[in-house]
Amino acid sequence: MRLGWRAISGPALTAAIALLAVLLDRHLPVPSPAPLFVCIVAVAGSLSGFASAMMSAAIAVIGAAVFFLSHRAGPGYAAADLVPLALLAITAAATAAITGLIRERLISAFASERRNHATAARLSAALDQVDIGIVLLDAETRAEFINRAFRDYFALPDEMAEDKPPFIALMYHGRDTGAFELPEDELGTFIAQRMEMVRIGDTTPININLRNGEVLRFVCAALPDGGRMLSYTPVTDLVRHTDAPSRADYYRSLRDPTGRRLMRYLRVAE
Repeated sequence: MRLGWRAISGPALTAAIALLAVLLDRHLPVPSPAPLFVCIVAVAGSLSGFASAMMSAAIAVIGAAVFFLSHRAGPGYAAADLVPLALLAITAAATAAITGLIRERLISAFASERRNHATAARLSAALDQVDIGIVLLDAETRAEFINRAFRDYFALPDEMAEDKPPFIALMYHGRDTGAFELPEDELGTFIAQRMEMVRIGDTTPININLRNGEVLRFVCAALPDGGRMLSYTPVTDLVRHTDAPSRADYYRSLRDPTGRRLMRYLRVAE
């Protein structure tokens, strides 16, 4: 048990209440402080854990014993005094054990939550560094996470990405911004097919041609919780290898993350 105000507050308060009860009982009729002792033990357990609570419980039993002894005209205890003392000892010990155990479990849960949050933050930061667009959807196809590459490919504003939009909204955004290299009369069918793939968890990879010349390989993976992970891998060089050699440098430059960021800045400026 670490010494500090949390650790010593319970035992100190218990001792103070016991001493005050004994002193006041000499001049005024004072009821048994046993219920108050139990409350203090519970507070001590919640503040500092099992050790502080058990110390408070021990002081409470000693204080109650002195309090009952001051009521006796002669030395020793009667059976009527021992029963309340025994009940107080059992109740205080049980309260200390329960509150101490609950506190330990809560602290462990909070620590685990902090570790999970830190891990999620590191994973999010790592996924923002890759060139593959990543979108995590929940069971209702709402985007729980959208990495930086996807936002760059489809000129998706951060405000919209952080608002957890449904997948259909992302598709409509790509349509409205002219991201897809498709005739307008084919966009409706294209979006409907992508929605159906995501709905059934179809893992068949398909290529998506963007109007800026990039080609992304789209793959949908079904997750155990009913969600989906969508990946958009740049495969421009692989798909465009039969194009005119004079445009090879152009397509190769599309892989450059710096160039992609420059394209995003140009879109924002427009």
